[in-house]
Amino acid sequence: MNRRRVGTSLYAGVLFSILGLVGWVSGHPFIFPSLGPSAFILAFERRGERTRTYRIVGGHLIGCVCGLFAYWLLAAGTVLTTSPPGLSVEGLRLAASGFLSVVLTSWGMIATDTKHAPACATTLIVSLGLLSSLTEVAIIVASVVILVEAHLGVLWAFERIVGDASVPSAAGDDVESTE
Repeated sequence: MNRRRVGTSLYAGVLFSILGLVGWVSGHPFIFPSLGPSAFILAFERRGERTRTYRIVGGHLIGCVCGLFAYWLLAAGTVLTTSPPGLSVEGLRLAASGFLSVVLTSWGMIATDTKHAPACATTLIVSLGLLSSLTEVAIIVASVVILVEAHLGVLWAFERIVGDASVPSAAGDDVESTE
């Protein structure tokens, strides 16, 4: 079995389990669907442009703000937990809110160089009313920060224990230290 597949899979699970533990202890939604892809990116790439803190946190933050704006503007009080009836006003409001949130989030991430695709899922979670209170949005942002900080902590510990000689790259090869 490929060590890269096993290592990436287990590491993504470890990162996600930290948030699961925080959610379980706190009783708040510290885990939500768009964090899975973020954990995978961190576990697979570990270092690189896509794993930069400003990109991941910034992308999700933009997704939260744009999702909240779209929800409050177009769909406040409705929630997509079941399919609304065809041609219903509620369904139209939710669809418009989702559309607007993805447009704004995409524009915002490109404009600020915080491109992080999973943030488009975050904006939908917020704009469709699933996690759309100020408290829930703050928890989303806190979850992303915890995820990234846990990843940085693991990298820091790895470097202290093993050294810089063989930090896995995105291609699965070892990157030699230039020291």
